[in-house]
Amino acid sequence: MNPTKLNVSVNGRDYRWPQQPCVVVCIDGSEPDYIEKAIEADVMPWMKKVVESQGADLRSLCVVPSFTNPNNISIVTGVAPVIHGICGNFYYDRENDREVMMNEPDLLRTPTIFKAFQNAGARIAIVTAKDKLRRLLGNELEFGTDGAICFSSEKSDQVTLEQNGIDNVLDMVGMPVPSVYSAELSEFIFAAGVKLMESVRPDLMYLSTTDYIQHKFAPGSEGANSFYAMMDKYWAQLDALGATIALTADHGMNAKHDDSGAPNVIYLQDEMDRILSPGAARVILPITDPYVVHHGALGSFATVYLPEDSDIESIIGELKSIPGMEAVYDNLQGCKEFELANDRMGDLILVSTKNTVIGTTADRHDLSGLEVPLRSHGGVTEQRVPLIVSQPVNGLDAKHSLRNFDIFNVALNHTNHV
Repeated sequence: MNPTKLNVSVNGRDYRWPQQPCVVVCIDGSEPDYIEKAIEADVMPWMKKVVESQGADLRSLCVVPSFTNPNNISIVTGVAPVIHGICGNFYYDRENDREVMMNEPDLLRTPTIFKAFQNAGARIAIVTAKDKLRRLLGNELEFGTDGAICFSSEKSDQVTLEQNGIDNVLDMVGMPVPSVYSAELSEFIFAAGVKLMESVRPDLMYLSTTDYIQHKFAPGSEGANSFYAMMDKYWAQLDALGATIALTADHGMNAKHDDSGAPNVIYLQDEMDRILSPGAARVILPITDPYVVHHGALGSFATVYLPEDSDIESIIGELKSIPGMEAVYDNLQGCKEFELANDRMGDLILVSTKNTVIGTTADRHDLSGLEVPLRSHGGVTEQRVPLIVSQPVNGLDAKHSLRNFDIFNVALNHTNHV
């Protein structure tokens, strides 16, 4: 605890110092219906108590594109992608003519809330499912003895004191390294979080899951309810250990298939080749990351890079007429609409409808790993997410629409128990 400092300032916001541990959880792919259906099924007793009497059950809007990286980074910086610079999982570096995963810390344009609090003397712990996020979340933190702790369950067997601030994680948690495509990848995070709360008792803890289950199971299904019951058990333990718990999501999830179970796909590179000429335009799908088995790199958001002499208005008109296309913007319009960095988006920004995804060409998407009909995200229809706090919330501006990246502000500045 830092008794001499009341506020920590970062990225234009002030945050109160927590008087008890604050745990923020990002439930990947969790539209509000998952929690609501699980409560109805009586499998989340702790959550039922929180939303009915103990805490605050709010709603918020995530960042569009509604993908993992831009939303997690918005949550941990407290600002939109136009400021922090992470506008997708993947982007095209036009200047160097290369397609790049947005996993590298040098792509970040702002410090994190964690870094600001560590500078003020706080103890930080971060556990994420996939290693792709670890270095972004832990950017600029100091590790080693009494430093920050930051590791992924995916590579929990490779942690070191120097690089992660902890070692022997498998012994601490008592679980083997989970498969990337499993519910256990997320359960490991919460088991580790409880152990860290019992031992280290960090001032701020961030736990970020994977959406493997949400891609496979709809709200209210047995698979989904079982997963949410598991999380509820660990949250109850963290609550009992004296932590304030704040929950949100990086995005929601929707079915993206027809009545027969076949994916509804707009193959945008094919459309661009038809409108212009083969290869004249470059389609980038910001959902792309190393883990595409459960969604085939198909999401509801895309950006297109055009030749310099293109008739943008004419192209936009043709693309808007494609069935399943929700909206098409030029760079300036789209970046203003979604608060994105202009230099990391193409000339066009496209969003598909609720049950439609955007691809490149049919032969570039391997859908053989889809064991169930496609469920995915990326568009405005996956923007509504929960924002739930285990303590009463007060002093919020009723006229202000909450964003998921307001969660640290809500948990630290608008509860009486921090």
